[in-house]
Amino acid sequence: MDRINTPQHRYSSVAIALHWIMAVLIIGNWFIPVLTEAMAEDVHRSAMGWHKAIGITVLLLAVVRIAWRIVHPRPPLEPTLRPWERALAKTTYTLFYILIVAIPVAGWIMVSAGNDGIAANILGIGVPTLPIADKSAGEVAHEMHEILAFFMAGLVVLHVAGALKHHFVDSDGTLARMVPFLRR
Repeated sequence: MDRINTPQHRYSSVAIALHWIMAVLIIGNWFIPVLTEAMAEDVHRSAMGWHKAIGITVLLLAVVRIAWRIVHPRPPLEPTLRPWERALAKTTYTLFYILIVAIPVAGWIMVSAGNDGIAANILGIGVPTLPIADKSAGEVAHEMHEILAFFMAGLVVLHVAGALKHHFVDSDGTLARMVPFLRR
């Protein structure tokens, strides 16, 4: 067994599951408002209900993921990484953790400050609104929600490009740490 497949060099099964579940939810959720904005009002409103539920789910999973990360630190980076790659990896990780909290919170503030009439619920359980009545706070949160979502999309592209570079160009096993079927 080579070094990348030893438990101390791979992410745990829980970390891998959280990563991929959140990736699917976040990427899918990014497309909901983009693809449904020009559709019939009832379709868009229904889709936005799903968007809100997924956003709150991402926030809840972010709390679990952060707690898991505190108790189970990520494995060390590949020793072959250059200093700039290490710095970029650490910066990217940090920004992802900030964004998986900030984007849903901004959305929650936006919804709480301005009643758009679209209920947010998870499995039939209503999500309470935050005690924010200031419409201008909702407008700022709306802008932040959108700006951060586009920033997240760019960061995802950078993250995927980096993972593919490490796998296909460097052949260093970085991708195998997070993709269960890529054991080398």
